[in-house]
Order: sequence, then structure tokens, then C-alpha cells
Amino acid sequence: MTERNKKMDKQKIIFLVLSCLVAVTLWIFVDVTGGELVEIEIKDIPIEYLSTDTVLAQRGLMLLEEGTTQTVDVKLVATRWNSTSLDRSAVRASADLIDVTETGTQRVTISIFYNNEAEGITKKSTSPSMATVNIGELYHKEVEVRCERVGTVAEGYSAGELQLSPSVVEIRGQQEDIDPVSYVKVVLNYDNATSTVTEDLEFQYYDENDQLLSGEGIHPTVDTITATLPVNVAKELTLTMDFLESPGARLRNVEYNIEPRSILVSGDADLLRDVETIVLDEFDLASLDDNTRYSYTIPLPEGCENLSGVTKATLTISFKDMKSVPLTTTRIQCENVPAGKTASILTEQLTVIIFGTSADVDAVTGDDLVAVADLTDFSAAAGTYTVPVTIRSEKGDLGVSGTYQIRVTLRDGQEETPDQEEPPEEETPSGGETGEPSPT
Repeated sequence: MTERNKKMDKQKIIFLVLSCLVAVTLWIFVDVTGGELVEIEIKDIPIEYLSTDTVLAQRGLMLLEEGTTQTVDVKLVATRWNSTSLDRSAVRASADLIDVTETGTQRVTISIFYNNEAEGITKKSTSPSMATVNIGELYHKEVEVRCERVGTVAEGYSAGELQLSPSVVEIRGQQEDIDPVSYVKVVLNYDNATSTVTEDLEFQYYDENDQLLSGEGIHPTVDTITATLPVNVAKELTLTMDFLESPGARLRNVEYNIEPRSILVSGDADLLRDVETIVLDEFDLASLDDNTRYSYTIPLPEGCENLSGVTKATLTISFKDMKSVPLTTTRIQCENVPAGKTASILTEQLTVIIFGTSADVDAVTGDDLVAVADLTDFSAAAGTYTVPVTIRSEKGDLGVSGTYQIRVTLRDGQEETPDQEEPPEEETPSGGETGEPSPT
């Protein structure tokens, strides 16, 4: 075979393949857009009735199963191609009872839902064409919820009072179905419980003779009952204080005792799992004075019971070593002077009372103390003012008793200072102290 013949045979094969592809494409296009229609029949589709537990129940009505259409057969029409993509299990039927206002047998419209509706699938017919519903008068009553407990709690733990939510259930239905129900019961199972048990439980119906009922025809307003069994533990908790420290008043420099040291409480095991102490209150060590005994009501963790019976605790506290002396400093400064202003300090010296351990107090002199006035809030001020100061110590861990002020004159920076002398400073008690000394 010549090379030319081989080339012609190859071209024929390619032509035949392309022809087949075109033919198949045309066949698919014709079938999808306007090909042969086929009928699809789906039987026994359950009918979902809408508005039964809302609108119908509010009207005092209910849907009765007896005499009500439960399923429907449907016929759909589609092209053969589209029929293969239909998910038959996704075809649904529903009927809305929103317009039903009275008892008796009535007919309502059935709606059919299916996928691929936009792909050329349409409903042809349903059988029956409309649903028959039997509407009866709704009867309802409330019954109590009881719980059977099956299990044990771990050693050292105790079970608290069982809580059920809701504790009563409203049931609805025909009177002959509702009247025999005396209560509903749930069963809560637990084993060697060491923490609170909470479960959502399904319930069953019982008559007054504790006989189980089938529940057929009974419609409750809830599906489950939440049962909570608190599991408690007894635990000894130490009583403590939240001591607030400051310069000169440190916890290391006090002796204290709390009586009682601890109490025994009972409470939820989960709540008390990481709790070891009870804080009675805050105590500012800087406020400690000659009064060395304080009484506090013992606060309990939420939901806990005080098994000890002791409701008050006593704190006895005093400094091991505390000294207080007055010192006079001439180191008086201003900080944060507003821009464009000058500050003249009129007070030449200030006597303050300091406190701390003997070693810290004896180690300082007035030259180690600095009184600092903060002028941040005086940006728009001019004239002479009494300004509070902060006392800082360059040695030791010292506190300061009372509050102190100095006299400061503020002027605009560009103003010339008058030649006349400053008015004499008013005489004030040494240091200008206005507060009461704390530790002594």
C-alpha cells in the first residue's frame, strides 16, 4: 500500500469518528430539548400535613389519623434524558391545613415537590387529586413527670435533689386517648457518678395503676424531659484574706490568725473541684491601726451548704515591727508644668509623717524625701494655687500617713515678673497635713 493510500484511509477514519460524535450530540440535543416524553409514576408518597401543631392546635382542632389520606401517587412527565436524572426519593407531598376552621371530613389541596423542575419535568396528575382530612376537636390536659433513678454515686459523694424540666407535660389528642394518662415517666441511668448528671430523656405514658400505655393518638407539646441530678461532695475549705500591700505596709511584716482556719462545705462536685479556699474580704494593710480584731461573715460558694455551721470568722492581725516618725524635707518639685507657663513654688519646706519597719525608718532623713506636685490639670490656670503632692522616698520601703499640699504660683511664660514682692505665704500647721496618720 502506497503512502498516499495510507493517508487517505486515516482521513476516512477521522471523518467517521467526527460524524458519529456529531450524530450523538444532535441526538442528545433533540432528546433534551424536544425528544420523546416519558411518564414517571411514583406510588405511596407520604403526605406531610402542615400547620397541625400551630394554627390547628390554636383553634382547638386536631388532625385524626382515621379517615385521613396518608399517601398519594403521582405521575410526572419528562423527556427520556431528564427522567434518568430524577431522584425519586426526593419527591415529596404536603397539604397545608391553615384554612381549616371546623371539625369533620374535608378535602385539601396536595402540593408535589421534586428536583429538576426547571429541567423539563412536570406534574401530570395525582391520585387522589385532593387529600381527605378528618378534623376532630382537640382535647388536652397536663400530667406530672416522674423519674426513675437507676445507678449509684461514688463513695464520698452524695446525690442532691433531682430536677426535671419541664416538671409537667401538656398532652393533646382525643379525650378517650388522653383521659387514661395519669403521668409520664423517664428513666435516668448513672453509674458511680462523681459529677452532676444531666440527660435529655424520652418519656412513656402510664395510667393511675402504673400500667404502661401505648401512647397512640397522644401528642405531647415536648419530645424530651431534661433530668438533672446534682452530685455533691463534702470538702474542707481554708479561710483566707485578700491582703492589699503598699510601701511600708507589707504582708511579711504582719502576724495574723483567722479563726476558724477552715470550714466544711457541701456542694456541686464540678463547682468545688478546683476550689480550695474561701476569701473573706479585702484588707488594706495601710489601714491597720490599733484595732487588731476584725469580724467577717463567711461567704459560701454559690449553691453550697455550710456543714460546719460556723457563719462568722475572726481575723486577729498586727504589725511585727512598725515605726512612725515626722520628717521635714526641703526637696519640693513640680512636674508636668503646662507648656508656655512657669511655676514658682512658695512652700519652702514640708513636714510629713512616714512609717515602716524600724530599720527602714531609721535609714532615711528628710533629704531622702521628695514632694512632687503634678500640674497636668493646670494648663489653663494662672495665679496662686494649693496643689496636692506625692511624697517619694529614695530609700527603704516607706509609707506616708496623711495628705499634703504646697502653694504654687503659675504665670504665662512671656509675662514679666512684677518687681513687687510676693504676698507672704499663709501660715499653716507644719507640713500642711490634712489627713489622719495611719499606722503608728
